[in-house]
Amino acid sequence: MSPCVCIVVSYARIVATVLRVPSAKGKRKAFSTSNDAQENQTRISEFLLLGLSQVPETRFTLLVIFLVLYLLTLSGNILLALAVWKDTHLQTPMYIFLCTLALSETLVSFVVVPKMLRGLASPSGVSSISFPGCVAQMFFGSALASTNCFLLAAMGYDRSVAIRDPLRYVARMDGKTCIKLITVCSFGGFCVAAGMTAAIFHHPFSPGHNLIQHFYCDILPLLELACGETRTSEAALLFLCMLVLGFPLLLILLSYIYILKTVLRVSTHGSHRKAFSTCGAHLTVVVIHFGCASFMYLRPKTSYHLERDRLISVSYSVVTPLLNPMVYSLRNREVHAALKKTLGFKSAER
Repeated sequence: MSPCVCIVVSYARIVATVLRVPSAKGKRKAFSTSNDAQENQTRISEFLLLGLSQVPETRFTLLVIFLVLYLLTLSGNILLALAVWKDTHLQTPMYIFLCTLALSETLVSFVVVPKMLRGLASPSGVSSISFPGCVAQMFFGSALASTNCFLLAAMGYDRSVAIRDPLRYVARMDGKTCIKLITVCSFGGFCVAAGMTAAIFHHPFSPGHNLIQHFYCDILPLLELACGETRTSEAALLFLCMLVLGFPLLLILLSYIYILKTVLRVSTHGSHRKAFSTCGAHLTVVVIHFGCASFMYLRPKTSYHLERDRLISVSYSVVTPLLNPMVYSLRNREVHAALKKTLGFKSAER
């Protein structure tokens, strides 16, 4: 509240002083200096994204690699979503959540990767992004990534219900329940992203200080460019990151504790293996997703190294979305059969 009070008091004194100026021209000039000073501090038209490399040969190699990965990510996640949608055998809660996660991962890639590819393809290795475009990229990227965290928690709860209460699983995890969980996950992700975006962009940015040391508009590089005192924003962002990473991870941990207790009461080894096999793919995605994100965002500001963290961001925003369809379809016969059917191949009877 104190900065707002200081601003109000300052401008009250400015107004009182300007009103004592006798000529109208003098009053306009006095007010214009205040407006110009404010606009020079807060309004910039664009940011510059430094990209991944300034070496032309390296940029070309990276361009080819990431273009192939991007196309594989889009095709893999879209095929997985189509397979779930077309195959009635896969229209169960687990695969509905998986389909939603695949679409969300596809949108994450769509938000981040094209601008990175543009930077790699430019002669200087630097690409530009408008101020509104940067706000939109950070908001939607954060919203979709946060939604993925909550979706993974919902998938953990689904596995817990399926193993702990298989007889009532269909009744407890019906279509309406799935839609409610997906809606809550999406709403929570977009609310967290709105808070993160507000914490960054309520700060002024200097027009001569707009080079982002990253290949997209991410939290820390933008915070480094923000003018003024940023400690309050840093604390708010750390709290939001802990909320979006810590809370879902706690729910996943509780779900697997209940799963483990249930499985240990099962007598046969085959039942143990079958129960854990349904959780293996989910646990793999959880470890990769939360491991990279926690290393990126749950650290003090002093421990950040922008060039090193750009490489970690590549794995989080490019590689992880590609692994999602691979992990879930690697040893899953139902998904294999559905993918073959989607692609037009004949498959054996289930």
